[in-house]
Amino acid sequence: MEQPAPPLATIAAALRRERERAGISLAELARRAGLAKSTLSQLEAGTGNPSIETLWSLGVALGVPFSRLVEPPAPQVRVLRAGEGPRLRAESADFMATLLAAGSTHARRDLYVMELEPGQARQADAHIPHSVEHVVVAAGRLRAGPVGETVELGPGDYVTFPGDVPHHYEALAPGTWAVLVMEHR
Repeated sequence: MEQPAPPLATIAAALRRERERAGISLAELARRAGLAKSTLSQLEAGTGNPSIETLWSLGVALGVPFSRLVEPPAPQVRVLRAGEGPRLRAESADFMATLLAAGSTHARRDLYVMELEPGQARQADAHIPHSVEHVVVAAGRLRAGPVGETVELGPGDYVTFPGDVPHHYEALAPGTWAVLVMEHR
């Protein structure tokens, strides 16, 4: 079994990751947290010995919870086998979506596999403002897009369109399935 990273290595990686995510320099973060730049540099190098108060002030300066600076990162590899995951069925169409991954607070996107059969089209109401849908057809044929602007797609085809307007999905062949990335800007 793999040993967890030592706390200093976890803290160093988290500080670097969150500082880069915030788009600020080492000097700027040190200023915001009320620390010497050399102290912060040592912490990011994994050689410092931070107190709770130091980490707390860094979390506040970065706008992240304290826990994000001390928790080991989630595994980089996550496997979801076919047929696993929460499956959601449409009420009026032969349409099923499986959530593969939900976005975090920093990566506002959700990833789904959609399974569709010919028949009734799936009518979708507008999602939250600035939503964008990205669809890649894996098998079958699909008509998708905003009402009045739908396009026909085949295996390997990609479409993107605003998700904050009414739109629909319609399978044109049996066994149609596609990958959907819902982006929330």
